[in-house]
Amino acid sequence: MLVYLRVFKESFSFALNALRNNKLRTFLSLLGVTVGIFSIIAVLAAVDSLDKNIKENLSGLDKNTIYLSKYSFGPTEVPRWKRDNFPQTEYDDYEFVRRNVPDIEESAYVIFGGSETIRYQAETLTNINITPISHGIYTIDDLKVEQGRFYSELESDTGAPVIVIGSNLAENLFDKSNPIGKVVRVYGRKLTVIGVLKKYGANFGDSPDDKGFVPANFVRQFRNGGIDGLPGAVVIKPKKGVDIGAFENVLKQKFRAYRGLKADEEDDFFVNKLSGLVSFIDGIIAVLNTVGWVISGFSLLVGGFGIANIMFVSVKERTNLIGIQKSLGAKNRFILFQFLFEATILAVVGGLVGLFLVWITSLIMNGFTEDFRFVLSFGNMFLGFGLSSLIGLIAGVIPAFSASRLDPVEAIRTGM
Repeated sequence: MLVYLRVFKESFSFALNALRNNKLRTFLSLLGVTVGIFSIIAVLAAVDSLDKNIKENLSGLDKNTIYLSKYSFGPTEVPRWKRDNFPQTEYDDYEFVRRNVPDIEESAYVIFGGSETIRYQAETLTNINITPISHGIYTIDDLKVEQGRFYSELESDTGAPVIVIGSNLAENLFDKSNPIGKVVRVYGRKLTVIGVLKKYGANFGDSPDDKGFVPANFVRQFRNGGIDGLPGAVVIKPKKGVDIGAFENVLKQKFRAYRGLKADEEDDFFVNKLSGLVSFIDGIIAVLNTVGWVISGFSLLVGGFGIANIMFVSVKERTNLIGIQKSLGAKNRFILFQFLFEATILAVVGGLVGLFLVWITSLIMNGFTEDFRFVLSFGNMFLGFGLSSLIGLIAGVIPAFSASRLDPVEAIRTGM
């Protein structure tokens, strides 16, 4: 055992000396591995960070929440022309669902509106997401009001001219003054601010911090519904403990009967579950990971070829030295370890530099944004270190083996 440890130590020393004596060549080899490891770990860390941020933003939502609409939130086999002819989901549909479908804890009607302009005195903000939605969303999305209150069910049903705004929207419109009771103009109409939501931070999609909520029936007073009107959806939160599969079947049966669909006719609506959206996101993340591995793998492959090329050159240059070492009694394994260590050290140092660059990049990115956190996990760091070591071993094994098999006399003669 002591003999092998001594061989390892001496081989390691020879490898370090060889790298020190060829600084430019060492730097170029390091550069290839550094770029490869940086590419792979940066891509994996970015995808992991995206996945983590999305999952955290969705964690507060009930994954069993259902959106009943003419639109599908994920891939569907229904042709586009059929979907375009589906009837819009209207307020009457919402009324039917909430009165006739059992086991509903809360429901709401939402109108998918576009960006609007909101004004307060001389202050004007454009491209603001104003969401017309009924009172039930307060329970479904578990919204928290920091100032004032959310609009009541009565205000929702009667279409009262009130609005609840996000924290960023309140700050941009009113600065540090109290927004409650102030009158703003949206849709060219006056609305009274009755509540300000707590600050949520980044969210999947539009953050509540930058949104405004108004009663859906307020918007229905001056904007048309129907097939050519504003698109809408029924948002449903089933009761806890309910069998979601059975609930979905009952919902479909009752809504099909309400729409007058015959047994042989296809659904003219979609039942979208948030759990399905999460699965869809997981699929996208998996694809991004695969694409990242493929693209970054080419960079790492180039780095490996660079190390192999440098090692072959190193064997060629040190042929005379190898012959002298073997003539003085150096074993084949000593020569083999010497070159393997040299290749591995190159790859490991290059990998560590790549990891260091990813870490620096993550700190810089996190310093520029508070909403998105770039996460460099221990698993990805360990993966980078392991990959760099493996690349060094693979790239160095053939040159090292060829060096260890040289005949000492021929090596000395060739070197001369």
